[in-house]
Amino acid sequence: MRLLVRHRYRLLLVIATALVLWRMFFWSSPVQLQPLPARQQVIDVHCHIACLDTQSGCYISPALRHNARFPVYMKLMQVSDEELAGGKADVGALIAAGIEHSRYVSKAVILALDGVVRDGHISKGASEIIVPNAFVWQQTKQHANLLFGASINPYRDDALSELERVKKQGAVLIKWIPSIMHIDPADPELIPFYRQMVRFGLPLLTHTGKEHAFTHADDSLADSRRLELPLSLGVTVIAAHVASTGEQQGVRDFDLLLPMFARYPRLYADVSTLTQINKIGYMHEVLAHPEIHSHLIYGSDWPLSVFPLASPWYFADMLDVASMWSISRIANTWDADIRLKQALGMPSAVFARTREVLGLVYSAKGSSSLWHH
Repeated sequence: MRLLVRHRYRLLLVIATALVLWRMFFWSSPVQLQPLPARQQVIDVHCHIACLDTQSGCYISPALRHNARFPVYMKLMQVSDEELAGGKADVGALIAAGIEHSRYVSKAVILALDGVVRDGHISKGASEIIVPNAFVWQQTKQHANLLFGASINPYRDDALSELERVKKQGAVLIKWIPSIMHIDPADPELIPFYRQMVRFGLPLLTHTGKEHAFTHADDSLADSRRLELPLSLGVTVIAAHVASTGEQQGVRDFDLLLPMFARYPRLYADVSTLTQINKIGYMHEVLAHPEIHSHLIYGSDWPLSVFPLASPWYFADMLDVASMWSISRIANTWDADIRLKQALGMPSAVFARTREVLGLVYSAKGSSSLWHH
């Protein structure tokens, strides 16, 4: 008896482990998969690209380059710091090849990222990262399966003319990370910019919730409630990551975003990063709110959708072993991401909705595929 008392915690651990193994191997029901949309209907709305060579105008701050996160990002992108700095790494081609060989995804939006504005102009010294519109636009010209996601800090003196320029170049959306770009989406000063976005039919894809990827961030600027201004003006807003993780004054960002879907029909959210190990609970919660499923669209947040950040093995409580093993064996990053989210119960319509939200029309003539606004 004394022996049992002395080792009770070890005994409880052994029992718990045995129950988990029983659940995984003997008490699991095979996952019933919903059919996926046709490949030409599926677009990834959220892919990142990077470069470091000075000729491209790209920039990464010394603080970020020397941060522990940076080599992880390089590893996920399958490039080295030296290759990126020397202009020898073609991340755009890497993404295009992955999409080309995907069974489920036909196109991806690659995202520019503007810098912080000081005195009406972009300040490298105040910015963590800059991925210029011109660089991303050139990538989309070279690869037909990549779409142009522009980024404009609206505090730039030339913000409205830049917005017109990227629209003419075929931009399908505007991307912000307010917490690192120092943008307040609720600032009335931005109303002319929002009205121009409405005229051009350009959605706003903006980070919501806590920002984990950079060395510092003002997460109060990613409060979903700040998006009520553009939504009230008719801007289509895509809340990246469904505001997973983070809180404002003790209230979770996710809980602040949820009631907004009922009030604003032009509010959407992408499901990127929900399979990351630090966001597993949010996948459960999103699936438990069917009232918002018609507002969800597909995004991967490549390269953050790559193992070890995301894996089917993190969902042993929702998937059977055969499903986890099958998904883990899928080599194509986008196919693995789609299949995992499908297996977890993400409605099929989510994967096809990106095309509609971006206002893209697909048509096929013979063997050729055409996309246009």
